[in-house]
Amino acid sequence: MEMSCLWTRRLLLGANSVLLVKHPAIAFSTFAATRSIQPPPLISLSSSRRRSLSTTTAACSPPLHPHSDIGNGAVNAAAAAAIPLESPKMLLKGMSYTELEKWVQSYGFRPGQAMMLWKRLYGNGIWAHHVDELQGLNKDFVKMLGEHAKFKALSLENILTASDGTRKILFRLDDGLVIETVVIPCDRGRTTVCVSSQVGCAMNCQFCFTGRMGLKRHLSTAEIVEQAVFAQRLLTNEVGPFTNVVFMGMGEPLQNIDSVIKAADIMVHDQGLHFSPRKVTVSTSGLVPQLKRFLHESNCALAVSLNATTDEVRNWIMPINRKYNLGLLLQTLREELGLKNSYKVLFEYVMLEGVNDSDDDAYRLIDLVQGIPCKINLIQFNPHCGSQFRPTSTEKMIKFRNILAEAKCVVFMRYSKGDDQMAACGQLGKPGAIQTPLIRVPEQFKMAVNA
Repeated sequence: MEMSCLWTRRLLLGANSVLLVKHPAIAFSTFAATRSIQPPPLISLSSSRRRSLSTTTAACSPPLHPHSDIGNGAVNAAAAAAIPLESPKMLLKGMSYTELEKWVQSYGFRPGQAMMLWKRLYGNGIWAHHVDELQGLNKDFVKMLGEHAKFKALSLENILTASDGTRKILFRLDDGLVIETVVIPCDRGRTTVCVSSQVGCAMNCQFCFTGRMGLKRHLSTAEIVEQAVFAQRLLTNEVGPFTNVVFMGMGEPLQNIDSVIKAADIMVHDQGLHFSPRKVTVSTSGLVPQLKRFLHESNCALAVSLNATTDEVRNWIMPINRKYNLGLLLQTLREELGLKNSYKVLFEYVMLEGVNDSDDDAYRLIDLVQGIPCKINLIQFNPHCGSQFRPTSTEKMIKFRNILAEAKCVVFMRYSKGDDQMAACGQLGKPGAIQTPLIRVPEQFKMAVNA
């Protein structure tokens, strides 16, 4: 018995003792530190509890974790004298493939198991939401996932179908907040999923319904990626394969740039969702520093909401222009795109009757985009409750487009889709009782907004 107690104390307290407790939180500590993943809480044993341990208890402990740094003095006595409580489950869709591979290895499994899991999460038409959907994987690996992994970041709240076939999906988050994702089928065989990057939006663009909500919070990488995965799982059989992703739902994507870049990288991984980088488009209202970072770090496409040809108008309808004005925004694009080959930015231009749709606006727009490889998307304004603006007529949009086309601009017209279910551009979200204030209308535009 004396030898047993001596051995037990050596097990728990010896700096050079071998720790016979298998727990991924310790083995995963180096990786977790780089990803801000918190290890599970630890509870220290009292001295009386330590004395009660026996060689029988020690003999039943799992073997040393094969990928840990534990042993030979790598862990101090305080850490060795603690037994972890239950580990929090890891949300799988929040990890890049490299991170998933390291996480899988931290539990003693081969990297190949990570690839097989990745394909079941994102490929092969499985889009797994539960451990029971992982047929073909190692049984011990599946058991580990059941104990330590979380598959879903969102819960389905509702699906609304518009008369043109557009679907608006309402997803509930773990904290009870709701986001909206839109799936847009096209007759030409293209299906686009429009994902949100925030709950609400802080930009307060005056023509956008989401802006009236203000910003509630950023979405995590998993909450962004899951929108594309969950939507495919729900609707692929009805609308066909998804071909495009646009970050044009709720929120300003580049204000949440870390999660957005990581989510986009997951979406274009060639063994996963496998979208073409040029078919994944991230939109911004014009956050210049983040825009530069995006162009340096991502191969995905960029869309910039321009919506005005003078600072006076843009200051009003897009307050971000007061910080990053048209001159700075466009010069930054000119410089950055000059360093990229075969890359074109997409300028989005929401047309507002009597505000930004004159012939003079068309000619100014031509001058503004000189020297910038670009395409221009003219977007029909979609009215919503409390809106000050009216949509430009189709005839006037066509005239505006023709002026641009005659100047050799690449220009398209985008008509409303899903507007009868508030699923069209600028219609997402549900402002509460307290809404962000509208900005005072400049004197010269009061007649246009009051007409």
